[in-house]
Amino acid sequence: MRLTRFASFAVVLATLTIPAFADGDCTGLPTAATLKSLLQAAPGTGGDAGGLFHGTKMWAAVVNRDGFICAAATGTSDPTQVWPGSQAIAKSKAYTANAFSLDSLALSTAMLYTFTQPGHSLWSLGGGNPFDPKSLSAPGSQSGNSGIAGGMIFFGGGVPIYNAAGKIIGGLGISGDTSCTDHEIAKRVRAAANLNPPGGALVDDISYSSVDGANVFTHPLCLNTFRNGTFIGTEKPATGY
Repeated sequence: MRLTRFASFAVVLATLTIPAFADGDCTGLPTAATLKSLLQAAPGTGGDAGGLFHGTKMWAAVVNRDGFICAAATGTSDPTQVWPGSQAIAKSKAYTANAFSLDSLALSTAMLYTFTQPGHSLWSLGGGNPFDPKSLSAPGSQSGNSGIAGGMIFFGGGVPIYNAAGKIIGGLGISGDTSCTDHEIAKRVRAAANLNPPGGALVDDISYSSVDGANVFTHPLCLNTFRNGTFIGTEKPATGY
């Protein structure tokens, strides 16, 4: 009898101290169906997106301002033909772009690259908020668990999203190709959804030292790198091993 009472008390205590996730407010953000449609259209607009697949095999995710996952989708008719590992990356990029942007400052994940490298001021930042794998779904279902997945990614493919009044309302993450191509597709999807920041579609664009000169926002080249439809270059072969 005493054990039964203790078990019952433990259940009640758990319900009082560990609240379940409430549904997030996704007003004004793309639905999964809209996200899929935008993804499918993006490679055919704005010229070549470069990379391995030219932006045709992508995961996309959208979070609201609280970091709550509101939608996720793949751009392919068969979702298993996008890298399964890209699902977590897309969700983490969406979270990261939202987490470090403001109404007055749009920071894409591409712009955070240099800051987070060894020897720079934000090295180890990603260790403070790991991705929650409970937010993953089987690629065939694409439903997943909502809530706040967290995760930090500091290379191209994540952009903050804004409403018509210029207020930040969340983040968009794209993954499934090179990080440079991910960024190109993210820009196109955001623009097509009319969710650009106040400074315009290119205010948080990716920067390459080989073209723009070295700066704190520099991102390395990828394989077959294009920016806004123009070929930029390609990543150099590895040396020394």
